[in-house]
Amino acid sequence: MTLYEILDLLAAICVVLGAFLSLLAGVGLLRFPDALSRLHAATKPQILGLLFVLTGIALEAHSWSTLLALAPVLLFQMLTAPVSAHMVGRAGYRTGNFRKELLLVDELEEAVDRATLEAEKESRGGGHA
Repeated sequence: MTLYEILDLLAAICVVLGAFLSLLAGVGLLRFPDALSRLHAATKPQILGLLFVLTGIALEAHSWSTLLALAPVLLFQMLTAPVSAHMVGRAGYRTGNFRKELLLVDELEEAVDRATLEAEKESRGGGHA
């Protein structure tokens, strides 16, 4: 086998692994019971799947310019996925779209209750001036 054939085989393996992980992420989004559980499926295998697909593309292209074009895609995805997951998790928690029995420790309950009470006080005119 030549070097290019080995690189092509590695590229194919990477693309298939990436596609499989992305498929698992989609199945997890459909099957998991609540927003907080779905966050795991939406971020973890999706990022790793994207990494495999981009690696496969870079190996297949045999070009530094392609690698330089793919690097920002991975960088922006790695920067935006955790932020969006945090915002979705926060919204899901605040709206009650989670199953309390699946949480081992609920560290946010006290803070959310306190913030709700403060908001109610302010809306009734009892806030600080």
